[in-house]
Amino acid sequence: MRALGAAGIAGAMLVAACSGNGGSGPSALSPAAQVGQKMFFDKNLSGSGAMSCASCHDPAHAHAPANDLSVQLGGPHMDRAGLRAVPSLRYKDVTPAYADLLDNPDGISVPGPGGGFAWDGRADTLAAQARIPLLDAREMANASSADVVKKLRASDYAPLIAKAFGARAFDDSDTAFANALLALQAYQREDKSFHPYSSKFDLHAGNKVGGALTPAETRGLKVFANPATGNCASCHYQGAGLDGSSALFTDFSYEAIGVPRNAGIPANSDLQYFDMGVCGPLRTGHAPAAPDAANRFCGMFKAPTLRNVATRTAFFHNGVMHSLEQVIRFYNTRDTQPELWYPTVGGTPKPKNDPGFPGYGLITSQYTGGKVRKYDDMPAAQVPNIDTQLPMDGRAPGSAPPMSEQDMADLVCFLGTLSDADTKPAVPAKPGACVD
Repeated sequence: MRALGAAGIAGAMLVAACSGNGGSGPSALSPAAQVGQKMFFDKNLSGSGAMSCASCHDPAHAHAPANDLSVQLGGPHMDRAGLRAVPSLRYKDVTPAYADLLDNPDGISVPGPGGGFAWDGRADTLAAQARIPLLDAREMANASSADVVKKLRASDYAPLIAKAFGARAFDDSDTAFANALLALQAYQREDKSFHPYSSKFDLHAGNKVGGALTPAETRGLKVFANPATGNCASCHYQGAGLDGSSALFTDFSYEAIGVPRNAGIPANSDLQYFDMGVCGPLRTGHAPAAPDAANRFCGMFKAPTLRNVATRTAFFHNGVMHSLEQVIRFYNTRDTQPELWYPTVGGTPKPKNDPGFPGYGLITSQYTGGKVRKYDDMPAAQVPNIDTQLPMDGRAPGSAPPMSEQDMADLVCFLGTLSDADTKPAVPAKPGACVD
């Protein structure tokens, strides 16, 4: 994919205007969206009676989890671990439907897999996405769509449902369930809290007071855009949104980058289990012909928006990393120091690490001998799918990484400008760290 220069991004920012969709108060919402708002916070709509949509998509945390768990707990007794990290629901309102050959927003890059909801794009709309957690046995754990409708009929906002969808709203269970999903979609589209565009970046984009970037943030923007260092813009930048809003910081594309396996996910205790994203197992339409057959879709996961990324505490589809700095260091050293991220097989751990051995990786013990099992969460047949764009360009172990320490620090500073005004950073910056 083509990376955009910092000047090009800055120019696009000045053209973009803040979103004007909806409002946050109930009076600003349509009747259907008001139903969706009630549903979003209703724990009675779960099999456990203890989980609502907001349990995992907390408005106080940019509609993402309020904890640092890699995967969330749910199910009938709130003790079943999920399979993937829960993404934020913010800035999803202009996401296109999934396509194997989606035109890239930059208008230059070759079309490829893109769009859709969930990490594998298996839902084409917000309404279709809402169906997944309501019926998933590891999440809200309803036995059936009819079970959800029964709970809606008994809710104190059932009259509001009749107002939104008609006096006979509950006559047909399938129709009632479809309308409930449309209500959740309407709420997310209409309520401005799902797309506030209130970050420092947005002030900067609109030439507004408080939007002046510091020298460190400005340098970070250059690292973000530079195809020879961070190259983040190649997957995480889109100009003005489809509704005239500011940049979305995702191009809706899918990449395979070989994220390390997360042993903390119970499903991964089965060494034959691999979450391969677009090719399964949760998405079934692109499954390999055989378990060991090559398939170009395997290992590909959606590039999420980087808005509010500095507020998160679990990263990637499996939540294996827990700080933004660690993620950036992974991008920078996956190839030059793979022993920091993947297990070493056949080696002997040193009694004490050598001075200077980095402590920021997933592997904190230094080994003598052995072989690093790189891409340990991908079957060997799928490794050729790994994206080779900078900074993960497959350079030799021991060679210089693309980003310097200063580059990475500045990039963290810039990404902090993408946090909405109602959020707090997961790791507060040290005083003065993002100034000069």
